Amino acid sequence: MAYIDWNESYSVGVKTMDDQHKKLIGMINQLHDAMKEGKGSSEIGSVLSGLSDYTKYHFTAEEKLLKENNYPMLLIQENRHKEFITKLDEFQKDVSSKNLAISLKVRDFLRDWLINHISGEDKKYMKYLNDKGIN
Repeated sequence: MAYIDWNESYSVGVKTMDDQHKKLIGMINQLHDAMKEGKGSSEIGSVLSGLSDYTKYHFTAEEKLLKENNYPMLLIQENRHKEFITKLDEFQKDVSSKNLAISLKVRDFLRDWLINHISGEDKKYMKYLNDKGIN
């Protein structure tokens, strides 16, 4: 059973962004699966590294789309993204220090942040972009 199941309530109405959000959820589920198998501490480094790389790719794509469409709340999105990247960097430092409790903390933070961000900040651009014919 997945830690996070995608459902349409998470959709932001833009297929490329939804697909990228699904991939991020999949990466969090990957960490959860490793933890269930007792491999959380051995796999968290690679999961975090992959998540960091993909998150940066996603945030760049999302910010580019919003900028191209003159989204009025772009600066707020950019700031939230920077905060998340900073937190990921902190987690990566904790992982390198062999903090064994980090897997659970990271998994829960990632789930909460991603679901809240999609449901909050990202949902705000849905109507704006859809009204411009982007979906």
